[in-house]
Amino acid sequence: MAVYSPLCSRAILHSPSSSNPQVLPLNSRIRQKFSPLNLPLQNLNPKSLQFLKLNPRFLRFRINYAANQDLSVPENQAVGKEVSVAGKFHEKPAYKQWDSLTATFAGAANVPFLLLQLPQIILNAQNLLAGNKTALFAVPWIGMLTGLLGNLSLLSYFAKKKETEAVVVQTLGVISTYIVLAQLAMAEAMPLLQFTVTSIVVASGLILNFMNFFNLLNSRIWTLWEDFMTVGGLSVLPQVMWATFIPFLPNTAVPGAMAFTVALFVVFMARTGKLTKKATKFVGSISGWTATLLFMWMPIAQMWTNFLNPDNIRGLSAFTMLLAMIGNGLMIPRALFIRDFMWFTGSFWASLLHGWGNLICMCNTISWTFFLAATIALVSWLGMALWRDTKAYGYNSPFTSLKKLVSGS
Repeated sequence: MAVYSPLCSRAILHSPSSSNPQVLPLNSRIRQKFSPLNLPLQNLNPKSLQFLKLNPRFLRFRINYAANQDLSVPENQAVGKEVSVAGKFHEKPAYKQWDSLTATFAGAANVPFLLLQLPQIILNAQNLLAGNKTALFAVPWIGMLTGLLGNLSLLSYFAKKKETEAVVVQTLGVISTYIVLAQLAMAEAMPLLQFTVTSIVVASGLILNFMNFFNLLNSRIWTLWEDFMTVGGLSVLPQVMWATFIPFLPNTAVPGAMAFTVALFVVFMARTGKLTKKATKFVGSISGWTATLLFMWMPIAQMWTNFLNPDNIRGLSAFTMLLAMIGNGLMIPRALFIRDFMWFTGSFWASLLHGWGNLICMCNTISWTFFLAATIALVSWLGMALWRDTKAYGYNSPFTSLKKLVSGS
């Protein structure tokens, strides 16, 4: 057994076969191959441990010593790095409680999102039963299909991250939107060929996503699905943005075709190893970002329509906009807590513009009490989310949480 004394540069080596200690110079002892050492850590002076950590020549000794003692010495501690602040709070009650609450809030978002689509489904069913198929032509199937593609892309994103509550939300969005498309197909408001292709994509997407969520899917098959969603999302997004400003812009499919070509090229380069590791990782996140940007564009398109045709505002439901604000707002704390900048951006944008922003456009048709109540509730909710996140991680300022969110740490 060897015991190092901080009072001198010598170590006392107790041979297992002899009770007589040998006093060796420190450098000589390092050269000796007597590992493993059976040093009880609790018997060492803390100052000696500090010396071992700071002395490069003792680094190997210290790591081998810890490994042979079966001690829980973090690797970053062995090399003298500071333990992350967040790691200190993973076992704190405040951290665990906020983790559980944010997951519950994200799961609760299913309720307002379901209520958003349910009235349309019921109305379509009533018109179909009454034989009034013409009424269903008022629902644009291309817009519904775009939303469906966005839900599928986000479902793939959250299934890969194993975010259960968000997976349920997106799955509900896929199913409810598909039901509406099925009703439109029954009324012949959606072409049968497009509906058939959509049905195949939806069925395949649900099966593949849930197999991947439960780790039952081959990685190559999942990569092919991700590439398909990347190309599809990147093709649809610029076309939808272009179509928003028709007739001020010519009615053409050129933006979508150009984006489709670029997407195919980028995916091909990524899969053939022609891109850097960082660029390949970015390509893998494109589908999630395109879906987020797609949903972020929807309120802009609605507000642009309101600007061009102010009379259309009367056809909007304040209750629907309130549900959109609540549903997206419920997911903001979870996105902030797990430091998912993409999720946070999409939820915050949708809650602020799609919900609260459209309520501003409807100020002439709703009471000021309703609008002020919604405003105070949204501001209070955002403030509470920042404050609780700051406390859960033990930060001194909520701006630290936002900084960590942007940096992804």
